[in-house]
Amino acid sequence: MSTTAVSPHQAAQDIEQYIDQRSGPYSAWYCGVATDPEARLFTDHGVNKQGDAWIFRGCANDTEARQVEDYFLKKGCKGAPGGGDRNSRFVYAYRMNSHTRP
Repeated sequence: MSTTAVSPHQAAQDIEQYIDQRSGPYSAWYCGVATDPEARLFTDHGVNKQGDAWIFRGCANDTEARQVEDYFLKKGCKGAPGGGDRNSRFVYAYRMNSHTRP
């Protein structure tokens, strides 16, 4: 996964394409922002690095990451605005499973 900053448009496009390729409604996915997306995904949410569907993209700053997060929340992804802090420049998404935690 990429830790390089991309534009909000590119981040949204990458995540949207990833979700679309793995099918299912957006409501089956969780989206959020984080400073350390791997810790957030694999430790906090319980996502399996191997076998689960997940993606993250880095933006230039938290404002851009929150714009992408908001886009996916409006499309129906689970999650809530306002998480993270001013260093949360990564936006992430994962398909929820019985073993994952919101």
